[in-house]
Amino acid sequence: MARYELKLPKMGESVAEATITSWVKEVGETIDIDDTVVEVATDKVDSEVPSEVEGTLVEILFEKDAVVQVGETIAIIETEGEEGATTDTPKKEEVKPETVAAVEKTVEVAKETVATTIDTSSSDRFYSPLVKSIAQTEGISVEELETIKGTGKEGRVTKNDILSYLENRGSQPKVAAPASTEKKSAPQSAPAPTPVSLSGQDEIIEMSRMGKLISKHMVDSIQTSAHVQSFIEIDVTNIVNWRNKVKNAFQQREGEKLTFTPIFMQAVASTIKKHPMINISVDGDKIIKRGNVNLGMAAALPDGNLIVPVIKNADMLNLVGMTKQVNDLAGRARANKLKPDEIQGGTYTVTNVGSFGSITGTPIINQPQVAILALGAIVKKPAVIETPEGDFIGIRHKMIVSHSYDHRVVNGALGGMFIKTLKEILESWDINQDF
Repeated sequence: MARYELKLPKMGESVAEATITSWVKEVGETIDIDDTVVEVATDKVDSEVPSEVEGTLVEILFEKDAVVQVGETIAIIETEGEEGATTDTPKKEEVKPETVAAVEKTVEVAKETVATTIDTSSSDRFYSPLVKSIAQTEGISVEELETIKGTGKEGRVTKNDILSYLENRGSQPKVAAPASTEKKSAPQSAPAPTPVSLSGQDEIIEMSRMGKLISKHMVDSIQTSAHVQSFIEIDVTNIVNWRNKVKNAFQQREGEKLTFTPIFMQAVASTIKKHPMINISVDGDKIIKRGNVNLGMAAALPDGNLIVPVIKNADMLNLVGMTKQVNDLAGRARANKLKPDEIQGGTYTVTNVGSFGSITGTPIINQPQVAILALGAIVKKPAVIETPEGDFIGIRHKMIVSHSYDHRVVNGALGGMFIKTLKEILESWDINQDF
């Protein structure tokens, strides 16, 4: 028998860790090549980790909800064949007894780490198994753990944070204990999904992992940015008529369905090029002007949640390229097949509230961006049409767009000029142009 170390694979250039969401296989189960062993999550994207070998799962090194670094061994699979058989990488010609002993030692240490940790299930904060193990060893209670300031992703407490806290623990005044109670009581005054009172007809529904992430992201954005909105109505009659005229030929030639979304996304990318100071982020008291135009496209998922795939270098795409990108990302978003890198790096976001019939909305900025555009529903309405011969009333296709922007760095002039330029681009659409 030989042992194969199942490692957390690389899932994107900017992804360094993932959270174990569920073990598909249990210890003792037989595994075939390409069988999914475990499901992991990075931010909003769920991914599956398949096995590259066939054998039996003999050890699980991380429990559900543990945060694992890319490249770490997460499980051990026992494979058929002699001990010297190659099971990890092509470079290994034999598995020496001391290697097996080292792996077994690692397994025991990992199991010990998971077993001897404090229970943090009552906390809304996430703690890695290592941090919980250190807290258990040093006699740190959950209440005390809650007071430690985290410097990790989303405020997580890292190993260095808890070790630094322990170094200064003795010098902390005893008044700190009541303070921690006060800090703890504040968030508990409004526990997330649980109603205050229940009747026989009520149902308690726990928020999903993605729901919790979105909830936190939205609240953080409101607390970070000074949200201001500008609105403008755009006459898209020429675009509606042009699309009706070419959509069949477009699908026949390109094999893609032409919707309004890529048309609007292309116009937004052009508008950003004219107003580059909308394509920025804030870092403390510094402004970062982004070199690429990466458009986030909010997409609704079947479970009611929202995800924002990113079209990289959107300003370099023609309409055909934009259509292919929009359709591909939207389709894979609904099928939960996006890669972690495909939801990161956005510099500006567009959301289509009109797809649900809303004529407008006031979207929340997708941090660390400074603006987001909401496209309202396209509706027919009577409008005054100006001609050289005089004004008359006609039926036009109109759409309201709303622009939310961060008033800390984007003033009303830039926020308003941005959508005015977008209006000019869309209303000057050439109905006789090719695609």
